[in-house]
Amino acid sequence: MPNWGGGAKCGACEKTVYHAEEIQCNGRSFHKTCFLCMACRKALDSTTVAAHESEIYCKTCYGRKYGPKGIGFGQGAGCLSTDTGDHLGLNLQQGSPKSAHPSTPSNPSKFAKKMVDVDKCPRCGKSVYAAEKIMGGGKPWHKTCFRCAICGKSLESTNVTDKDGELYCKVCYAKNFGPKGIGFGGLTQVEKKE
Repeated sequence: MPNWGGGAKCGACEKTVYHAEEIQCNGRSFHKTCFLCMACRKALDSTTVAAHESEIYCKTCYGRKYGPKGIGFGQGAGCLSTDTGDHLGLNLQQGSPKSAHPSTPSNPSKFAKKMVDVDKCPRCGKSVYAAEKIMGGGKPWHKTCFRCAICGKSLESTNVTDKDGELYCKVCYAKNFGPKGIGFGGLTQVEKKE
């Protein structure tokens, strides 16, 4: 049947939309003044609209209604969202298999495990965090504790040796634990006899 009224019907108000005032979205026509979020009534444009079936929303309300649910799914990086959307008429609890406020988890999160299982420095016994960690002898050390146990010289991967869980520079290791005798830099066998 032909449409004698001059244009399509608005998806929001059902009145005729003429070409000069038409905005199309998701195969439907809207008046510019009717192109509003169905939840918060905020004016929309092509960059802020999110359509779901015959409904249009701003991206924020769309995310609240149809996005992932639960604590931690917020409105941007680093955001903790506990917004239920009640002030917008959105009932988020009905479509979500999980409640927005879970009970205490039976297994701790990765973050909680990391806080408990932080590596300890063998030298000072304090926690070693990633920003200050140096590995030596298969153990994590603070940068400031990564020193020779005898002379206190700061160590690097090129001059470190370990023995019985302690770190030494190559010079101190050779003097104290290396081979003894003529040509090895330690006391000679002749000197030991005297």
